[in-house]
Amino acid sequence: MADIKNEYEALYNKAIQFTQSHYENFPVLSFFIAKHLRKHVAVIYQFARQADDLADEGNDPKEKRLLNLSEYEDSLTLALNGNYKSDFWKVLHLTVTSQNLTPKYFYDLLDAFKQDVVKNKYSNYEELLDYCRRSANPVGRLILELNNIKDEKANFSSDFVCTALQLTNFYQDVSVDILKDRIYIPEKELNKFSITEDEINNKKFSNEFKELIKFQTKRAGNLFLQGRNLLKFLPLRLKFQILVTIKGGESILKKIKKLNYNILENRPTLSKMDFIKIFLQAMLTWR
Repeated sequence: MADIKNEYEALYNKAIQFTQSHYENFPVLSFFIAKHLRKHVAVIYQFARQADDLADEGNDPKEKRLLNLSEYEDSLTLALNGNYKSDFWKVLHLTVTSQNLTPKYFYDLLDAFKQDVVKNKYSNYEELLDYCRRSANPVGRLILELNNIKDEKANFSSDFVCTALQLTNFYQDVSVDILKDRIYIPEKELNKFSITEDEINNKKFSNEFKELIKFQTKRAGNLFLQGRNLLKFLPLRLKFQILVTIKGGESILKKIKKLNYNILENRPTLSKMDFIKIFLQAMLTWR
């Protein structure tokens, strides 16, 4: 029995090492995660990161990337039925079963990664929200389940936060996504503000574009406000981490405003001083 426990702890340590090597802020953030849950968070992160790498595999054709993701999904299904293609799947299965996690959330993430391969533009806001429902919201719900929070009101509030973070990331990365022929601003809303895809691709900043991004960021900010109700459901450490996360997203939106909404040429980022301010602000309000 002790040998089996030691084997799993060694596998979990590999997941933690993987996460630390791919996510430089993990050692800091992990301080605010209950110690017994850190290994499970690391495994979930590794699952998502590996899938993300498959979806964005260099110059591989779309067909190859989709095939790789399908094989990855097959490995997940096998693992959930007790058949493991590698030690990683063994430890993921243990995390899912021991923490009573919802398998559907893992499949939703994979479905979103597949969509990333074949879809780079969105017709309307509802279509974009559906993508966020699968690409971002499952992560928040898994974190709640890890903390044994099974409340629909908490889930809905978490969805608001995760969707707001995803949308904020889209606006933050507009200048980067242009190079990948990706536009995460709905076509219907481009038309509403009289903006063409060519204008975005050519980085043509105009008053119309400014008003478009002002509209987008205001809506994301409202989602953050709606999501703050989540904090009352959380244990103290997790509450602090989520509060910092929300404030970080809101700070990016403020940076976009300071850029006069010109995110075609500039990618807003947070400096070390910004992070210090966010941590201090969170410390004053988290209890």
